[in-house]
Amino acid sequence: MNKPYPWLIPVTLLLAAVPVRAQKTALLSFGNFDQWVVREIEESSVIGGKTRYLYEIAPHDTIRGNIPYRRSSRSPWRTSNVLAKVSGITKGSVTVVPERRGNGYCARLDTKLETVKVLGVINISVLASGSIFLGEMLEPVQDTKNPQAKLNQGVPFTGHPTALVMDYKYHTDGSSNRIKATGFSSQKVVPGRDYADVTLMLQKRWEDTDGNVYAKRVATANERIGRNTADWINGHAIPIHYGDITGQSYFQPQMGLVPDAQANWCRNSKGVMVPIHEVGWADADEQPTHLMLQITSSYGGAYVGTVGNSLWVDNVKLQY
Repeated sequence: MNKPYPWLIPVTLLLAAVPVRAQKTALLSFGNFDQWVVREIEESSVIGGKTRYLYEIAPHDTIRGNIPYRRSSRSPWRTSNVLAKVSGITKGSVTVVPERRGNGYCARLDTKLETVKVLGVINISVLASGSIFLGEMLEPVQDTKNPQAKLNQGVPFTGHPTALVMDYKYHTDGSSNRIKATGFSSQKVVPGRDYADVTLMLQKRWEDTDGNVYAKRVATANERIGRNTADWINGHAIPIHYGDITGQSYFQPQMGLVPDAQANWCRNSKGVMVPIHEVGWADADEQPTHLMLQITSSYGGAYVGTVGNSLWVDNVKLQY
């Protein structure tokens, strides 16, 4: 369905397998976040004409100019940083940045309110959560409609890992409510605390002759992070559960099949963006075709969250 990318071939060779209690972990390509692309975006003069720096997780490079970016062919990662062009106005949104950690870097994900005001032309405020995910984004973003349709979610993958492992730390002010700001309507209060969210899904996908894409869920992992951490939590493992888990004690609603109304999207073999119709649970021993992973500073979906949430992430691995 998707053409294989060079990073997929040596994924288990990027780092030698490290024994951890008779188990092995393999670093996801560029999952130590020590390499970043820097994009220099010139915003429109009517909003100040500033140079904004957008960052992507990929081999070191600098891209100058308002050039749409999907993803490096060498890296599976994309961030929520985006080049937007709305009502003829160019703006960059930055919610993910590299931050120094020891001798290298980590990824910092922030929930922010992005505002664009030009008298008589545009006046919008959009809640943007810092996210990193496997896949690509379509740029430039021209509106806030159907955000999932702008994300090509997932990468080819056939393994059977037992856990997602990562280092993290987290900060929130603990507000009892969140806000929803879509840009073209007034802000709304959304009841309930905010959490950072980590979701991994393994899917077996197929495509019909009309280009529609369907999937069965092979495996699921999810964790919501809500407590502030005084320091880094290293080597944190989130178990990956296989098959139909709806009857298990650890099952949570967000671990269920994704309904069509909230469908993730992908690029089909014809090069067209289409929704992924998740139609059921696969057997636990089924071989997946795709890996989806998203790590975000706010869990409520597009345009919902608590301004000021920050999640730091480093050393993202799969355990076998």
